[in-house]
Amino acid sequence: MTKIPQIGQKAPDFSTPDQNGNLVSLAELNNQWIVIYFYPKDNTPGCTTEAQDFTNLNQEFSQLDAKILGVSPDSGKSHCKFIDKYNLSMILLSDPEHQLIEAYGAWRLKKFMGKEYMGVARSTFLISPDKIIAYTWPDVKVKGHAQAVLNKLQELVAN
Repeated sequence: MTKIPQIGQKAPDFSTPDQNGNLVSLAELNNQWIVIYFYPKDNTPGCTTEAQDFTNLNQEFSQLDAKILGVSPDSGKSHCKFIDKYNLSMILLSDPEHQLIEAYGAWRLKKFMGKEYMGVARSTFLISPDKIIAYTWPDVKVKGHAQAVLNKLQELVAN
């Protein structure tokens, strides 16, 4: 059974390449909120909508000192094409070996048309500036999700 990090726990550390091959590590992302969201595949309808929704709200996230990181098993090259095609504003991390995806419990058993397989479960984590899981969305439905994350961040920052 995949273990999903819980609110109040220390966020699993990572050092994973972004779309340009630069390593991004949690330890180096200081004094800011992190929205890390896991999605199955670049250029698919739901994943595209989710990425566009986060991009459309990027300015509001930035004003709250929040950095958005998207993670999928896709290659950096695929991420670059995805970013260019839709003018996306977030950093996309490439995790073909699923190490980061598994660390956050997003590599799970899925079902499609009666078949079971392992895959990325769409999920999002809000990490506080002190690297603690502040909120989780383990089973994301795309519609309205980016706004829900922003609303939760605004609520947490206000407290």
